[in-house]
Amino acid sequence: MSSTASSTVSDAIDGLPPFDPALAPGAPRSQTRRPPPPEGGPIMSEMRTSLLGAALVAIGPITMALYTPAMPVLAEAFGTSQSMIKLTLTAYFAGFALTQLVCGPLTDAFGRRPVTMAFLLLYLASTVVATFAPTIEWMIVARTLQGIGASVGVAVSRAIVRDQFTGQTSARIMNTIAMMLAIGPALAPTIGGVTLELFGWREIFWAMLIYGVVLIIVTQVCFRETNPYIDRANLRPRVLLHNYATLLRDPRYMQPSMLVGFGIGTIYTLASVLPFVLIDHVGLTPSQFGFGMMIQSGSFISGTIVTGIAMRRVDAMRLLPFGMTGMVVAASALLASLTLMPPTFLGVMLPVGLFAFSLATSLPSVTSAALQGFPRMAGAASALMGFLQFGAGLLGSLIIAALGNPLLGIILVPPAMLFIAVASYLLLGRVNARRAAPLGEG
Repeated sequence: MSSTASSTVSDAIDGLPPFDPALAPGAPRSQTRRPPPPEGGPIMSEMRTSLLGAALVAIGPITMALYTPAMPVLAEAFGTSQSMIKLTLTAYFAGFALTQLVCGPLTDAFGRRPVTMAFLLLYLASTVVATFAPTIEWMIVARTLQGIGASVGVAVSRAIVRDQFTGQTSARIMNTIAMMLAIGPALAPTIGGVTLELFGWREIFWAMLIYGVVLIIVTQVCFRETNPYIDRANLRPRVLLHNYATLLRDPRYMQPSMLVGFGIGTIYTLASVLPFVLIDHVGLTPSQFGFGMMIQSGSFISGTIVTGIAMRRVDAMRLLPFGMTGMVVAASALLASLTLMPPTFLGVMLPVGLFAFSLATSLPSVTSAALQGFPRMAGAASALMGFLQFGAGLLGSLIIAALGNPLLGIILVPPAMLFIAVASYLLLGRVNARRAAPLGEG
């Protein structure tokens, strides 16, 4: 597996010149009349970009994970079924995933900073509604709006990196962002579970409100506009469709994006089913569940630390075959464990931990590779990647909900998503290799 993946990575990525869609034949004129990037280096330092991007990207998973320990309790609080409670998570996913396709082009058209502020204000307003929701219907509406407001974090965090950095520097920043992508969900279930037991479910939303206020203040003080290609033409339907079609047609974008999409999508799918498996089938309390999730997030954090150290010596792409191999092994172990034995905490969480570690070693290289060739549509490219990952998470959670059995769902869906992630990367790598062959011969 490692040898095959290494060969594919080398064929698919190494030696390919960066692709600029604005120079492609038939590109809209608005894509070719923009000013060049400002000279004199990045607008924000690598450290500031890393920390700001990490804080922005965390709002989505924190808002989701902080809430998950309370899901079994909310059915009783609202006098409704577990299916309706699951719908609040599905609504959040839907708002988050679909809005990615809008907020990314908005940042290309109006700038990263003002769009970020607008979406964060919507997030605050919707969180207030969720805090005081009197019925499950109000909660579903509030969670949908929360997802819409939080969606800007993923798109902007990656776009501001691509605006200023490429190559190994970009991979280092993406690794820092990935670490926060793990730390947020790591702490959130623990905080959510303890808050639920000590105070109640409404106080969980007060914690989200505090994070939103702090993030708005940080954005106002520290965020400098990074987009050198601000152009309102990006919102014209013809240009917007052309940009997304360009991304979807290019296997150099889709190859890493599919791996990111189904990889992170598996994290979100697991978040929708693990509370019901570990609490209802294994027998954990909400606070025990929160602490137990530290295996997943701790493994992810360990993966980002190992990746950061390794990138001092080797190119980030050289770590990818090991990450993909680990994901396949983790998927196989989860499938075998729950098929052959009754569900246990370690039987579930050890494979999940291996998956999280392996994913962490893969994300910096593939995220940077996906965005590298699209400087003039970095917002759209980042947003489509976010749509793919949250769309995959939404699809996975919907399939599990349709199955009606959380245990059967976790046996079938997350392993299948990981197999699809690796298989799509390898298959699209072959397409890239065939496209690169004529260039090498010439």
